Amino acid sequence: MKGIQFTISEIDELKNTAKELMRAFPEQRVFLFEAEMGAGKTTFIKELAKQLGVTSNLSSPTYSIVNEYKSEKGNVYHFDLYRLKNFNECLDFGMEEYVNSGNYCFIEWPEIANAIYPEKSVRVKIVVREGKRIIEADIIE
Repeated sequence: MKGIQFTISEIDELKNTAKELMRAFPEQRVFLFEAEMGAGKTTFIKELAKQLGVTSNLSSPTYSIVNEYKSEKGNVYHFDLYRLKNFNECLDFGMEEYVNSGNYCFIEWPEIANAIYPEKSVRVKIVVREGKRIIEADIIE
């Protein structure tokens, strides 16, 4: 599958963008979010979780590393790997089990754990340009 791209000018466009992203990748469960600090990764993940039926308030897992939410589609895991120093820290908290669980995993700052993501994970890049957010998503082969 070819990648998809969205340009977001207003925050209220995120709902439809999240819906379209989930529709474009119906079989995928692991989504890797690459973007600079403040680009809107957590905000977009909150909207994706809403699309899955998460009703609890999402917060960034910056200090807890992973937050778990219940949804209509099963568990949803939201990771923030920014504070991890090395790959072994990912293994220590069992990240491999999470990403292979069949549950949705939304991972911010995923680079440190590239070795354990399943095939066909979705890479989501967010770039801020001229006040707009360009969101590109494609499957990693």
